[in-house]
Amino acid sequence: MRRLFSVIVAFATIAASSAIAAPFTYVNERFGTVCTFPDEIFTDRQPEPENGDGQVWLSADGAGLTCSGILNVDDDTPRGFVAEEKASKEPGYTVTYSKTGRNWAVLSGTKDGQIFYERRLFGRDGVIRTVWIDYPPALRSKYDPLVGAIAGSLKGP
Repeated sequence: MRRLFSVIVAFATIAASSAIAAPFTYVNERFGTVCTFPDEIFTDRQPEPENGDGQVWLSADGAGLTCSGILNVDDDTPRGFVAEEKASKEPGYTVTYSKTGRNWAVLSGTKDGQIFYERRLFGRDGVIRTVWIDYPPALRSKYDPLVGAIAGSLKGP
C-alpha cells in the first residue's frame, strides 16, 4: 500500500509541475504486464509486435519507453539477470547501477549514448515483465524524476 501511495504521489507531483494530464495505464493482453506513464510525453505509440509481447512509445525529444513481457524459459532469477548484464561486452552498453530483490531487478546505465533504466519483475507465473526507459543525457533533468514512478508502476497478475 505504501508503494502504491508513493507512485500516486510521484505522478501527482509530475502532473502538477509539468502541467500534464492524468497518466496513461497500459495493460498487455498476452502477459498482463501493466505500466503507467505520462502519454503527453510518450506520444508516438509504435506498432505492436506480431507476438503481442508488449508495446513501445517514443517521445518527440528522443526518449523511449517499452512495457513488455517474456516467458522465463531459462528460469532466470533477478541476481542471474543482473550478473549477466553486468558482464556484458556489448559495445556501447554499460551498467552503472543495479539492485535486486526476491522477485525483481533494476538496472541503469548507458546504451548507445542514451541513459537507460530497466525494471524487471520475475513472476510466479513464469513471465518476466519489463519496463525500459531510455533518453538522451541532455534531458536527464526531465526524465530522471519520471523513471522511478514509471518503473514503480510495473506489475502483473
